[in-house]
Amino acid sequence: MKQKPSIVIPSKTSPSSTPIHHPYISQLLATPNWALLLNHHLFSNPHLLNPRSAVTVFNNQRNASHAIKFHAWLSHVNPSLATHSSVQRALRNTLHRNGPAVLSLELLRDVHNSGFRLTEDLLCALIGSWGRLGLANYCAHVFGQISFLSLTPSTRLYNALIDALVKSNSIDLAYLKFQQMPADNCRPDRITYNTLVHGVCKIGVVDEALRLIRQMNDKGHLPNVFTYTMLIDGFCNANRVGEAFGVFETMKERGVGPNEATVRALVHGVFRCVDPGKALDMLLSKFLDRELEQERVHFKLACDTVLYCLASNSMAKEMIVFLREVLGRGYAPDSSVFNVIIACLVKGDELRESCDIFEILRKQGVKASIGTYLVLMEASYKRGWREDGDRVFGQMISDGLISNVVSYNMIINCFCRAKLTDNASEAFRDMQVRGFVPNLVTFNTLINGHCKEGEIVKARELLEMMLLETGLKPDIFTFSSIIDGLCRIKKTEEAFGCFTEMIEWGITPNAVIYNILIRSFCAVGDVARSVKLLGRMQKEGVSPDNYSYNALIQIYCRMNKVDKAKRLFDSMSRSGLNPDNYTYGAFIEALSESGRLEEAKKIFYSMEANGCSPDLYICNLIIKILVQQNCIEEARNIMERCRLEGISLDSIPN
Repeated sequence: MKQKPSIVIPSKTSPSSTPIHHPYISQLLATPNWALLLNHHLFSNPHLLNPRSAVTVFNNQRNASHAIKFHAWLSHVNPSLATHSSVQRALRNTLHRNGPAVLSLELLRDVHNSGFRLTEDLLCALIGSWGRLGLANYCAHVFGQISFLSLTPSTRLYNALIDALVKSNSIDLAYLKFQQMPADNCRPDRITYNTLVHGVCKIGVVDEALRLIRQMNDKGHLPNVFTYTMLIDGFCNANRVGEAFGVFETMKERGVGPNEATVRALVHGVFRCVDPGKALDMLLSKFLDRELEQERVHFKLACDTVLYCLASNSMAKEMIVFLREVLGRGYAPDSSVFNVIIACLVKGDELRESCDIFEILRKQGVKASIGTYLVLMEASYKRGWREDGDRVFGQMISDGLISNVVSYNMIINCFCRAKLTDNASEAFRDMQVRGFVPNLVTFNTLINGHCKEGEIVKARELLEMMLLETGLKPDIFTFSSIIDGLCRIKKTEEAFGCFTEMIEWGITPNAVIYNILIRSFCAVGDVARSVKLLGRMQKEGVSPDNYSYNALIQIYCRMNKVDKAKRLFDSMSRSGLNPDNYTYGAFIEALSESGRLEEAKKIFYSMEANGCSPDLYICNLIIKILVQQNCIEEARNIMERCRLEGISLDSIPN
């Protein structure tokens, strides 16, 4: 006899006082008597069953067959709950997440023997999950067997099937099922047609979509906003932008109001298939101007979407022109769009315009995030516009954005990135005066800022304060900052002493710290120490990266010890690392200087085979080598290849 699976009872309290225990429900569903146990545990306590609890049961299932059994049981004991929209959504998500759910004979027999059956709702959810997983043939196969499930074809089931086939990119099979509907006494409805319209528009076959819409009209099903939205997207996919605008006009003529999806489909579609500059002109003349004249329906949404498209195309100058145009018409972005605007303008080096627009929008009451203030502030300081940066900083304070340790840390980091460590120290003191206790992030940020500026004494003072006054312990970021700072001012021995101290603190060095020391010892000519460090990091289980090897390869090449560099190169390749332009450049330069021109050429031609595209420096170097060898035609071929890739090279002497 088979041993019955054990059930772990969640508690000794009575079922009526116990909320649903989801691991327990999963265990119930795995037993042969799952239906009886569910009846005892849930149906006998009706207050436990509600949309929220049913949703959580589905969300906690890790087995698709358990979700099927639970829904079959729920459809029998509480049909209205089983068809609740949130429950249906949870069922679909669970089947997709844990799928594919296979309707095996064993599972179907188990459900049937328990006194239940698969409902139309459950089958629709299953078909939908298979469609999302791309299982078109399985969808069609199960649909052809639904009589064995005690179900008959219906328009709703056909719609679920056609939608699944469209989602799995099986348009031809979707059409075949569409044509079979009359044979099963099922009439296509608007959902059927919209699903097919969506399928053909997705692949840009928009003329077929128009035919379907005419047929849809003839059958008495008027197109709705979803039909027109898909048609707009289809025209854009087919690069027929003018007709996409025409659909928008048709909607207005027929009294079908556009929704947010319609507006986004038009704007994104135009930018997708037309040159971005031309797209902006078209949207202004054919859409936004007319939209303004006719009750400004979705005007703000259209402007928001245009701005997102301009930002994604890095069109800062065009964004300025557009903003000047629409701000004068009463457009005001929300905070999220405000952030996108400023980030794009600063990135596009339009700092003066960024400051002006920032001030205009702020006066209009548009709230920006602290991140937007910091982007603008840092850019102003880096440009040397201290007055502008100070003004933005003052606005942050007056707007109450600096109100906790996190915001102070962001301010200190901004000052450090702008190389204004005095301002960062002042902000540090101010946060203490206001009663905010600095944390490890605060100290690490300041220490790193001082170290990058070569202010090691100040960094050490902060470290002492951190240890003695706050009791915070340094971490790997603290030590890496100090080691890097010491190496920057050529105090390599002190850096190595800090490295040793870090290990005494029980902190394991990472590749970044090893690389800093390896490069530093190479820079002062102590190659032997660098080699020992490389061996030590490997022994300690820290994997070297390109930076680790490149420092040694470059120093060996400069010392004309190319064979030693080659052995490191081979070791690097065996470690699974791909050499980069720094690696190849060092070899090519060293080989050319030592007269080994053929080897240099061989290294160059091996680069692309190893997935590394030569940069400007290497291309100029190899052309120089080829000219020295009087290989002028070969040099010209490389120049032409570089020209096609957008690399501007030195000219070949006549």
